[in-house]
Amino acid sequence: MDYKNLAKSVVIRYVNNKPVVAAYAQSLKPVGAGRSAFVFKIENTNKAIKVYLPEFWHIAKEEACIYDVIQQINYYPEIYESGPNYIVIDYIEGHTFFECLTLGIPIEEEKLIEVDHALSVTKKCGLNPSDIHLRNILITPDGEIKLIDVARFRQIKKCNQWEDLKSAYYRYYNRPFFPKKLPAFLLNIIALCYKNFNRKQSKRFSKNEINF
Repeated sequence: MDYKNLAKSVVIRYVNNKPVVAAYAQSLKPVGAGRSAFVFKIENTNKAIKVYLPEFWHIAKEEACIYDVIQQINYYPEIYESGPNYIVIDYIEGHTFFECLTLGIPIEEEKLIEVDHALSVTKKCGLNPSDIHLRNILITPDGEIKLIDVARFRQIKKCNQWEDLKSAYYRYYNRPFFPKKLPAFLLNIIALCYKNFNRKQSKRFSKNEINF
């Protein structure tokens, strides 16, 4: 299959400074969008192609390199090809942790333990798993854990996001009377507040370091 031409078929335009997909091949089905890329399922295959925005083409190479390192870890999709602005990986069926919360699908403690194990194995490959959030952890129909979006796994800076998610799980979600179904808008507000808090904390620590 000509993945290069599939990637070329994806036309990205900007409307009010926001990227939108203006065109793509008929064999592609949009299945996701993030800060740096759009994701499409390739028709009649179990593969997905991730096409990066022009200003994030450098991330395509970085993410491809990281997927090459973790190919033997079954918690991640396999990578089949990469180019200047795209990667082709397994299409993972299932629900993200975010979707589980919005749909009321219970997230059992054993799933968190499995994510911990996946990250531990990843660290043994010399990587630093970062930016682990509700939208890049999936539970497959078979109950397996899969992780996607690994572009930041080689950053040096420590990321506490996964540890903070676990803390919230045990402090709130795991309590008997805590609702297991939450609206998406509420989760997005919590995520925004979390990012803003972390941004302020980073600035504060930076000032302290300078003053010291």
